[in-house]
Amino acid sequence: MISSLSSAALPQLRPASTSASNAASGLQPVAPDATDTATSGFRIDVSQVKPLTAKPISAVDDPVLHDLMATHWLIAHETNAPQDVVADNAPQNIYAQVKVDGKVVATLYNAGSSAMINQAAAKIGKLEDPPGLSGPDLAQWRADQYAERLGGTVEKAPTAITQSQWTPRESRSTTYSREQLDAAFQAMLAEGQRATAQQQASYAASRAQAGTSADFSA
Repeated sequence: MISSLSSAALPQLRPASTSASNAASGLQPVAPDATDTATSGFRIDVSQVKPLTAKPISAVDDPVLHDLMATHWLIAHETNAPQDVVADNAPQNIYAQVKVDGKVVATLYNAGSSAMINQAAAKIGKLEDPPGLSGPDLAQWRADQYAERLGGTVEKAPTAITQSQWTPRESRSTTYSREQLDAAFQAMLAEGQRATAQQQASYAASRAQAGTSADFSA
């Protein structure tokens, strides 16, 4: 019976080789496509590949960057700006208030600026200031317009000043001379060097302290 046959009597099966299989069947190997040959023949000569190098840009060598950094430094370190100037919308600069039913709906300041609640602003809408008006004169004109459109009254504040008493703020110029820009750039570099030196000294001190602590613990 088949079940009683020994495995030793069974032939060992092995996969036939491709050449033998092709020879038995009469088939010939397919030649590689011309495109494949061309593709496989394409090689990159690695020795000819040059690495890309990025050259850092120095502000010293770039006039535009030099002046831009110097200008920002000058603005940030403006020393001529008075430190005791009170803001235009400070309480001591109030010119008048517009009230509706006893409630303050708008506040005018001596410089001509104003602030109002949302409901009042929605009712007033777009309001074009007359050309040439500024300071207390502009504040008075706006106060009258607000009161008329909102059906309110104008109450002048004790801190109100006249037009002759008002001094416009001087606008700071951001246009600097060649000498100012060059001096500012050098000051900026010196400031950066001092900051770097302080950081290095602080780091060295912390390392030394850590080493001392380690010695004590040992």
